[in-house]
Amino acid sequence: MHYTDLMPGRGRLEERLDATGEPLLDVYLNDSACWRGVPVAVWGYTLGGYPVLKKWLSYREIALLGRPLHLAEVEEFGHIARRIAALLSLAEELDANYRRVAGLHSAD
Repeated sequence: MHYTDLMPGRGRLEERLDATGEPLLDVYLNDSACWRGVPVAVWGYTLGGYPVLKKWLSYREIALLGRPLHLAEVEEFGHIARRIAALLSLAEELDANYRRVAGLHSAD
């Protein structure tokens, strides 16, 4: 699945490059809510088969909520994206630690 398949319902994604040439996404929920500079890997991150950020946004469209987003909801999207970025940056270390610990218990 390509990240462009993960666009929010009525929103859009715009790709641009950062200073190092890495692609970033500007994620638009609507004409007034935009999160700039979301790394492609963060936007495409799935958990349990669901794209986390897209799913979160899909439940916050004005048609469902019956109201615009609250500032706390806008901020929460950024918090979630940063947590996902941290998990992705630690993935290799976490996997190695899991293999080490699993190896300690394989003789049991």
